[in-house]
Amino acid sequence: MEPRDLSKNKKYTPGRGGLNVAKEMGLEVSDVINLASNENPIGPSDCAVEAIKIEVKSVSRYPKNAHGELVKSIAKKWKLKDEQVWLSNGGDGAIDYISRAMLKPKDSILVPNPGFAYYGMSAIFHHGYVNEYNILKEDDFKFSSKNILDKYDGQRIIYLTSPHNPTGGEISIEEIEIIADETDENSLIVVDEAYGEYSKERSAVELFKDRNNVAIIRTFSKAYGLAGCRVGYAMVPEEWSWCYAHVNTPFAVGELSCHAAMAALGDLNHTEKTVELAMWARNYMRENIKSKTWESQGNFVLVEVGNATKVSTHLKSKGIIVRDCTSFGIPDCIRITCGTEEQTRKVVEELNDIIK
Repeated sequence: MEPRDLSKNKKYTPGRGGLNVAKEMGLEVSDVINLASNENPIGPSDCAVEAIKIEVKSVSRYPKNAHGELVKSIAKKWKLKDEQVWLSNGGDGAIDYISRAMLKPKDSILVPNPGFAYYGMSAIFHHGYVNEYNILKEDDFKFSSKNILDKYDGQRIIYLTSPHNPTGGEISIEEIEIIADETDENSLIVVDEAYGEYSKERSAVELFKDRNNVAIIRTFSKAYGLAGCRVGYAMVPEEWSWCYAHVNTPFAVGELSCHAAMAALGDLNHTEKTVELAMWARNYMRENIKSKTWESQGNFVLVEVGNATKVSTHLKSKGIIVRDCTSFGIPDCIRITCGTEEQTRKVVEELNDIIK
């Protein structure tokens, strides 16, 4: 018995965890600073933690009620109808639902390079093809509708990431509208706003008022500090929102995760504190790192270091984990997550020692 041929499928390789690095380097876990995975350095909201504690005995039940209540909370936040919110297991679950709803075998998608590998992985799982548009270093990784449309050839889905991972750049609502106007009516523009809370740019959800060929992806993994709970969602136009019941995994988000997400959504102070810290950290890194950085609207900063593998390995020996961007096709850059003030000052100090 053999599985189908997966040799052409990219593998998603997550950043290394603090425990693994601590064991490898002979350090205490408490001495390791993990700034590789764009997680929230201050953790989840106390309200979310308390919600998990209160609801822990309800895990014997399927999350029918909690699932529905979380959908209502999200829909209320964005002024949408409940059916327009597709709750999912993380943002990648939302990508899968969109692939299931939109892709037929041999359909193609258009994705950014560098970018999130799972866009293409999901399309291939559904027997589709992947085309790329380049976000070029020589252009300071700027998005432009022209660059994307030059690579457009009728693809069924076009992915835009704003703010973009790993560069931190973003694409304006006006540019998204141009792309939506200049592509076929059967092409869907998917705007991944996983880092949207950190940006001052308006959400593309406002485009639902005038068109049905745009969808949005959001997550609770970043600003809400619930990466381990795996809660994400898509927002889609009302016209085809009915598809969710035909493509979703039953109860994709667990009971405790639903309650944690509802509590996190209501704790505005925690979200504001998180965003303020990220803004301070990314500004501090850009002002103090003695190497080229790029302006970021996410909770991370991209830094040019020459040899990313060598530098990230050296930082690891100091107990600091950053993301080697070789896997993104940028072997001379690392990505540093915005940490606490202490963590951010520490990584800047150690990195500058290497650069010097």
